[in-house]
Amino acid sequence: MTEFSRLKKHHKLYSFLRWTSKHPVWLHRLVRWLHSHTAWLRKILRWTCHKMRWMKYLNPLRYIKRIDWYIIKKFIGTYIYSIALIISISIVFDINENLAKFSQYHAPLKAIVFDYYMNFIPYFANLFSPLFVFIAVIFFTSKLAGNSEIISMLATGISFRRLMRPYMISCILLSSLSFYLSAYVIPHSNVIRQNFESMYKNKKKNTAADNVMLQVERGTIAYIQHYDNNAKKGYGFSLDKFNNKKLVSHMTAMEIQYDTVSDSKYHWSASNYKIRRFNGYREQIETGARKDTLIQMEPNDLVYSKGQQETFTSPELQNYIAKQIDRGSSNVVQYQVEYHKRIAASFASFILTIIGLSLSAKKRKGGMGMYLGIGMALSFIYIMLQTVSSTFAINANLPPMIAAWIPNIIFAAVAYFCYRQAPN
Repeated sequence: MTEFSRLKKHHKLYSFLRWTSKHPVWLHRLVRWLHSHTAWLRKILRWTCHKMRWMKYLNPLRYIKRIDWYIIKKFIGTYIYSIALIISISIVFDINENLAKFSQYHAPLKAIVFDYYMNFIPYFANLFSPLFVFIAVIFFTSKLAGNSEIISMLATGISFRRLMRPYMISCILLSSLSFYLSAYVIPHSNVIRQNFESMYKNKKKNTAADNVMLQVERGTIAYIQHYDNNAKKGYGFSLDKFNNKKLVSHMTAMEIQYDTVSDSKYHWSASNYKIRRFNGYREQIETGARKDTLIQMEPNDLVYSKGQQETFTSPELQNYIAKQIDRGSSNVVQYQVEYHKRIAASFASFILTIIGLSLSAKKRKGGMGMYLGIGMALSFIYIMLQTVSSTFAINANLPPMIAAWIPNIIFAAVAYFCYRQAPN
């Protein structure tokens, strides 16, 4: 049963609305008053809209027409289909190759599926993403040309440059996704995948180092006779501090242990330590059983394992490279190549798309078989150039940035030549 107070409230509201509808004169007066006293505000709004009319050109949907949506859907759909097809074949071959090792090391099914293959798929899909883009462009553009759709588009007055617009928009989306995955997502999954491989595929990681010497700070040199990364422990440790090329402190310890529980970095615990401080001809000696100290080094600085650079995100890579350069370390080339390669691989999609579109836009009697053959040949050449240039950077002192961009520079020249020969 409805309460009387609620009925009374609704009755008052109904009475007010009924009175308002019968006496609208005050409402008209209010509107006229606002109209006469806010002319300055309307002028400001009109002036602002007139000055900001250029912002309508910033709307990306303004440049995407129906034909663009048609090509974008074809492009991305073929790209996803080609990735799914090639990755499925790769998984079948990988299972066939590693099934015996999985059985030998008793790898659980859950670890195989979620720790290995769920991280295997995005790694290899992103690694060959520019090539998948290239193959997808050749595949579906050849089909469009075979159905005379490209000829119809050009016959209506659409230029080849205008035809490239949906291809470039698709490349922006795919390249942005590829860079984000390679820079921030895949490095974390690589850690899980590499740990699985070291446990169940017998791919032993480098877990020890001997006679390690590095500059942890300006004027501070650390030395470890032997370091075990599994235990995060070093043996035969010494730390020398210099001021104006003069030794001011010398610390030795039988063992040094990295604190993995601490919230901050660089926490070490020295056992059976001895510190000698020099002040002119005076010497102060401090000894003890244990001492907690801060030393600007981490386990990653002491042990290098194959593929370690792939486990760092791009900000971590940048910080690591800067830190190692300050220490005077020469073992940073592979990290620099990896950092620049992630950026160069994103731009490779645009170059390969221009080549693929220029090659397959013409209708020929041979069909798409010749284009796919050319595409596969160019793909192998691109991979070979990446490998060779990286090797030259590591072993022949080639600048890492140039090494990462050499394939793109060469293929950019090929793309320009193909673009000049494209149909108009």
